[in-house]
Amino acid sequence: MAAARRLKRVVASQPGFLNLKSSSDSTESLSSRRKRVNKNKKKNWNKHSDINDVEDFLDDVRHQERTTGGLLSEKSDDSLFFLDVGQPKKAEPKEAESVEGKKRKGKQSRPLRIDLILQHDSLVPPPKDVLAYQQPNAKKLRRIAQKAEQLAAKGVVPRRQKQLLNRRPVDKKVKAAVTEANNNPDREYYDIWGQETKDSADPWYLQQTRKKLVKRPEKLNEKPSVLPAVEVIAPGGSYNPDFFSHQALLQEAHEVEVKKQKEEDKIERQLAVNKEDTATEETKLREQVEGLVEEENEEETAPNEEEEEEEEDVAVGAIAVAEKKTERQRKREKAEKIKEQQRLADRQLTDQRQQLFQLRSIKTSIKQQEQKTKDKQKQRKVKQEAQKAQPRRLGRLKFQPQDMEVQLSDELAGSLRRLKPEGSILKDRFKSLQKRNLIEPRERAKFKRRHKVKYVEKRAFREIT
Repeated sequence: MAAARRLKRVVASQPGFLNLKSSSDSTESLSSRRKRVNKNKKKNWNKHSDINDVEDFLDDVRHQERTTGGLLSEKSDDSLFFLDVGQPKKAEPKEAESVEGKKRKGKQSRPLRIDLILQHDSLVPPPKDVLAYQQPNAKKLRRIAQKAEQLAAKGVVPRRQKQLLNRRPVDKKVKAAVTEANNNPDREYYDIWGQETKDSADPWYLQQTRKKLVKRPEKLNEKPSVLPAVEVIAPGGSYNPDFFSHQALLQEAHEVEVKKQKEEDKIERQLAVNKEDTATEETKLREQVEGLVEEENEEETAPNEEEEEEEEDVAVGAIAVAEKKTERQRKREKAEKIKEQQRLADRQLTDQRQQLFQLRSIKTSIKQQEQKTKDKQKQRKVKQEAQKAQPRRLGRLKFQPQDMEVQLSDELAGSLRRLKPEGSILKDRFKSLQKRNLIEPRERAKFKRRHKVKYVEKRAFREIT
């Protein structure tokens, strides 16, 4: 504070400084005896520090900046004073001008009152916009430019410029435009103010300068679903619906609940415990005696197994020592094989001749087959169109439709005043986004505590207990 007062006294003592505000309050505060307070403590700084003189000085400086555009001590004499030489003599008006013309001319030169109100009365210039002069990554760009200058001085060509130099030159020969005759009525209309097309330029140049956009795939122009953003509820969902429409909506909700109940019953049947599979005392005893009984049976059945193995060996040996076919047998088998092939060829030829008399039935069967194929194609198209309105599998979870909001017959309000709100708008919009394949079905993340909670008994609580 002492430094601020000293600065104020120094500025006020400068020649030419004019204090536009009265300083009676400041003189009284200086003349009054100040209370001696220890200002080494922070709590006494704002409480016992008098900054009124500094604030008055700063207010006076701001007032001078607003009214005169700066301090009066810094202004020149020409801007503060002027020489009064009397009222200048007006030129004598011409006789041709009328009185009404003078009045009208004076009114036009006079500014409107609303313009005077809206004029900027402060002479303080607006603050300088520092962000307008800043450039993002200016230091990095300046370093890159310096490095490029150093490389250019050494004769090193950058990689990008080297690619541009090695690029195949473009044929600059332009075909002469074929001019059409003026008497041709089918000639195109030439717009003199239209923009020039740049299709004749190099495609690589247009792509690098972002003037030729990448071709957008047709798939991106298709909507993910044909469903509307806001679906209109059935007529039975109104606050005062028709009887038949309300019953139809109740029937639909009933079918949904029956389907859910069937799924729950199916899960219960699958998880039900079979009483036959439960262990009893008899089954436990049988399991305990399982190994003791098998040993005796194995000893009795051992000789029988040896006899069966000997018989199998004899049979295998008999198969291995089969008699060799004679030349006569081979010729007979070959003749029978040729005879069978000839018989099958004759049968096939007879069938083909017989089909000539079955052309009408064959055409009918072909038409029936084509009709079946067309019906299957139609069914496939109908199924594909129906699939567009159904939610697709976008993630790990399946889409679960929202529960139907239905009121029973005794819950109908009949008027908007007694209508009770149902459902949630936020949940309805979230389900709509999932149904239209805009977002995948999600579930709330489950919080899993990594570390166990540790309870610590503090000393103060231990003393009480």
